[in-house]
Amino acid sequence: MKVCSVSVDLDPISCYYGIHGLGEPPAPLAHVVLQRALPRFAEIFQRRGIHATFFVVGSDLASDPSGRATLTDLAKSGHELGNHTHHHRYDFARLSAEEIEREVADAHQVIAQAQGSPPIGFRAPGYDMSARVLRVLESQGYQYDSSLFSSWPYYFAKAGVMGVMSLLGRRSHSVLGDPRALTAPVDPYRPGSGPFRRGQSSLVELPIAVSPFLRLPVIGNWLLVAPARVRTRLLESVRSRSFFNLELHGADLLDADQDGIPTQLISKQHDLRIPLKDKQRAFEAMLDRIAQDYRFAPLREVATDVQREGKLRAGGQNL
Repeated sequence: MKVCSVSVDLDPISCYYGIHGLGEPPAPLAHVVLQRALPRFAEIFQRRGIHATFFVVGSDLASDPSGRATLTDLAKSGHELGNHTHHHRYDFARLSAEEIEREVADAHQVIAQAQGSPPIGFRAPGYDMSARVLRVLESQGYQYDSSLFSSWPYYFAKAGVMGVMSLLGRRSHSVLGDPRALTAPVDPYRPGSGPFRRGQSSLVELPIAVSPFLRLPVIGNWLLVAPARVRTRLLESVRSRSFFNLELHGADLLDADQDGIPTQLISKQHDLRIPLKDKQRAFEAMLDRIAQDYRFAPLREVATDVQREGKLRAGGQNL
């Protein structure tokens, strides 16, 4: 059977305030993703026997004891914790090598303590990679990166939103990534001297899912808010793939009313206008549909197979 890896980026709510140029969030909401959304994901995964990969922001983990306890329990039950940098800086890929090393190493330390073993997987903030980041990950012994998101529609939609914000005099913390990522392979591969082409890196790249040809996003915050027929068509578009890397964000299971999200963010973040029960229902229906064709496994298992055998055990493409 083919393999689907479900991963959840646990970006704190401050990231969304930064994207929309809203300043700092209210202090009581600093850890709302770990404290409110994460248990909702955990409950759904437990009922379905799914082991997922959670990409963790180190500073968020270090400053939230209850969130750390939840993630430790999840790791003990078979889920994977991956490195999502220490401060989730959107300009991370453009930092100096020394700053990149520190961002990776600081998060690595706190995640290793929570998980009981060092993380072996990485995802960059904003899906933005560079040759410097790749070299740092190689030097620190990471087995895989899962940052490449080669979606033209997503890239140009993001560029348009950032352009409008600039015209309105609002500064977004978000960064438009390297356009070379838009032509990167969509199946697992070893990068070369840079992250966007095949080569002989010591780690493997596990790209985030896009549809064939048009490279439409096949990710959580698009799938959960799309009409059912659109969601079905997007899922059908990737059925031929041996590996389906389904990426979500912790904020995908926030509820504006239950979790006390301020109106200023709701007005900018459209998915927050959808009731939690509707998003949960869509997510569970999506998982049930995927389970008809795929077995679920955390990204570390896929990376181990590809590292050892040069392909997925399920019969995927050779590197």
